[in-house]
Amino acid sequence: MGKRIFDLIFSMIALLILLPAFILISILIKMNDRGPVFYRGVRVGRYGKLFRIYKFRTMIVNAEKVGGPSTPDDDPRITRVGKLLRKYKLDELPQIINVIKGEMSLVGPRPEVPKYVEMFTEEEKRILQVRPGITDWASLWNPDEGAILKNSKDPEKKYVEEIRPKKLKLQLYYVNNRSFFIDIKIIFLTILSVITKKRFVEDI
Repeated sequence: MGKRIFDLIFSMIALLILLPAFILISILIKMNDRGPVFYRGVRVGRYGKLFRIYKFRTMIVNAEKVGGPSTPDDDPRITRVGKLLRKYKLDELPQIINVIKGEMSLVGPRPEVPKYVEMFTEEEKRILQVRPGITDWASLWNPDEGAILKNSKDPEKKYVEEIRPKKLKLQLYYVNNRSFFIDIKIIFLTILSVITKKRFVEDI
């Protein structure tokens, strides 16, 4: 089975199963501050093509205008409902829609904002050869970025200097060694990571 066919079938089934949860979460977000249900930030996809990612909104309306893209757990922009969604990664579920549309894959390098893609070296640009994904090796190494950035005086600087280099290394490793078996393994480990809150990748 090809990767795209697998992505499409798995995502369609998941969307049907999760539809009640989508409805409930949407109601909670609307009850919280009546703002939009989805966050539609711009990300860089395959071959450098821009697209808008689907996430359940976990922050105040227009949060990007009052802060940077790196978000620690103690960020005051996060709403009450948003804290719960981020804790259990529920805000990521709508990316299934991006997978169905062909903008993302279930497994692949996490899509980055244009600001950081512009910093790519020639080698790092290889990451753009594949569709970005909902999860990857970097997600398993760093399952809770917000917790790492918490209490940081400069979350942006900490992300660039401490998290981003390792993240890029793991993303390049995925691009250079990807296979259907590895995708299945990453999906399985991601489910365990969400449940146990454990880190399943230390170094590659």
